[in-house]
Amino acid sequence: MRTGLPSIILRFAPFPLRTTTDAVGKISNPLVRRPILAFVAGIFFAAVLATQAQESIEPDVLPSLAEPPAASAEAPPSASTEPLPALPQSLPPTPAEPVPSAAEPLPSSEQAFPSSPEPLSPSTNYTTAQTTVIPPPVATAPYGGGGSKNVFPAGETISSGEPRRFHYELRLTVRGVWDDNIFISHTNKVSDYYFAIEPQITIGVGDIEGRNRGYLRLDYMPSAILFVDHSDEDAFNQLIHLEGGYSWTRLTLRLTEDIALLQSANLNSIYDTTGLWANTDASAPTRVNIFYTALTANYALTPKISLQGEFGSPSYVYPSHISNYTISGGLYLYYNWLPKVSVGIGGTFGYDWVDAPSTDQTFEQVNARLNYEVTAKVGLYASGGVEFRQFDGNRSTYDTPVFEVGATYHPFDGTNLSLAAGRRIYNSGFLANQDFADTYFTARLQQRLFRRLYFGLGAGYENSDYFAADRDVSATRNDDYWFIEPSVDVLITRWLSAGVYYLHREDISNEDFFSFDDNQVGVRATLRF
Repeated sequence: MRTGLPSIILRFAPFPLRTTTDAVGKISNPLVRRPILAFVAGIFFAAVLATQAQESIEPDVLPSLAEPPAASAEAPPSASTEPLPALPQSLPPTPAEPVPSAAEPLPSSEQAFPSSPEPLSPSTNYTTAQTTVIPPPVATAPYGGGGSKNVFPAGETISSGEPRRFHYELRLTVRGVWDDNIFISHTNKVSDYYFAIEPQITIGVGDIEGRNRGYLRLDYMPSAILFVDHSDEDAFNQLIHLEGGYSWTRLTLRLTEDIALLQSANLNSIYDTTGLWANTDASAPTRVNIFYTALTANYALTPKISLQGEFGSPSYVYPSHISNYTISGGLYLYYNWLPKVSVGIGGTFGYDWVDAPSTDQTFEQVNARLNYEVTAKVGLYASGGVEFRQFDGNRSTYDTPVFEVGATYHPFDGTNLSLAAGRRIYNSGFLANQDFADTYFTARLQQRLFRRLYFGLGAGYENSDYFAADRDVSATRNDDYWFIEPSVDVLITRWLSAGVYYLHREDISNEDFFSFDDNQVGVRATLRF
């Protein structure tokens, strides 16, 4: 399947199993052979102890029990004259309240759990800015980036501690995970523990918060996966997100480039690495490199009418399977119907190169779009239409509905809900001359409990319905995949958070070979610099 690096959302598993054995056929203990793992873990937890030791001799920087009023979540940062708190990240100020102590107020849920700055839908404005303390996963489509558009127009604010044109953020996350099916296999179910070491750097220049003027931003996260009993499955993955834009009086340009170089593991995006979406097309260990380029140009013809051109180029490169490369272009006319409502209509066309033995394809789409900022706490985006796909082989045109829907709901401080649904067509990387229609739904809830405790719940469903790209091929496969992931995170300080999560995911296919179920239990800790 191919849908969005969105955000980058990705569903892939480790390399084929290559177990290390000794002379008598017993699995050797990699913990003895790899002292570097204990060394890295020791460095991380030493940093945690150092942070706690520093707190014991410095004033408490944690927030008090005071809740900021609900109105503060809607007020723009410039509406308050309160000085910004002296923290390593710039947080939106809130009106002062009488409190029993001098401690700072607790950050809002959107500050502690911001939306992810994943690739945005080409029809959505880049306008919302957030701050971050603990970035959680958000509702996104399968494959979290590349072929799927993220329908949530939000990104997090990063800051160097004071207003300036250059911004940066450093982060280190360490996860320890028990997985009862590391090969997401129906017949070869193998369990193991693994450690994930995931540093991240974000640098930017210009208006990377509001994205209303010129800006340039780079996010880079390498991910080292180290298995305890299956060291041959160790992998090094890389996620890269580059984004930039510039606005003139009437013309606005936006460019994003997402790259995922995956050797193993299930990485959905830079901000969601727990692997909610599996690669059900493969349902087996595989390697893949994903590249997605998106360019939009919006020109205001009048104060109410604008013209938007779009270019996209998702590529899914399987070193040992069937790769595909797509270029597409679109043109849409938008009308600002109401101050907070814009509607658009237009079309997209493209060409899809697929490795042999599969045939190349062309496609056209006619879509209607809606952007609706209901209130400062509710947002809605929708796009729907029909796709017409032709094949270089000997079969007739395949016509099918396509759509994307996304909504965000922030009823009050401490609660955030995001929803996403969609339907798209993708080439199979593992079944020759077959495509599939991918229909999905996903939801994500974040709720703050007490002062420092945050509860998260993610759930999603996906149906993959395969069809033939050639008249002489029989395609009958149909998969139903679903997942659920509850989590609990604790904000220890503004620089340190820790949590635990449980993930269950399952694929039910009419071809038993592709079915599987998987359970994961993980603990994680994040340091921000």
